[in-house]
Amino acid sequence: ELSPRAKIVAFALMCVGYFIALLDLPIVSASLADVAGGLSAGPDEIAWVQTSYLIAEIIVIPLSGWLSRVLSTGWLFAISAAGFTVSSLLCGWAWDIDSMIAVRALQGFLGGSMIPTVFTAAFAFFPGKKIVAAAATIGALSSLAPTLGPTSGGWITDNYSWHWLFFVNLVPGIFVAVAVPLLV
Repeated sequence: ELSPRAKIVAFALMCVGYFIALLDLPIVSASLADVAGGLSAGPDEIAWVQTSYLIAEIIVIPLSGWLSRVLSTGWLFAISAAGFTVSSLLCGWAWDIDSMIAVRALQGFLGGSMIPTVFTAAFAFFPGKKIVAAAATIGALSSLAPTLGPTSGGWITDNYSWHWLFFVNLVPGIFVAVAVPLLV
């Protein structure tokens, strides 16, 4: 049994993973033209960078309940965070549009399983009236990611390159992937 403080820290770490998974779609959408140019992709091809992410995310969200029972919520989240981080690195290293689409699908699948597990942790860690604060935190992050994503993505691409749209996930992803199994 975790102490109340440990539950808050674990939930906060899971919220970081949740946030980067939610942020990844709008941060990339702002710079799709730059990604297309870097990968020599046409408009029809570059749309699949976002579509593959969304389709994979939609597929895994309903599977997350079963995966949580098989692996446990903490391990599912940690494995997903680690995989999301590795797939972010691979997206930044993508050599053509086909590799980007394949790795984005993997990234969406792994990021998508972090979304429902945060809700599971919130309900498990914070019973009664405490769930209101946890739900408000999740709601705020859900609103913040699509708000900050396009501006952040444009700034990153203007000041660095489109590769950094994916590399920004590495430090928080590694931190979450290591810390969550220690606490949850």
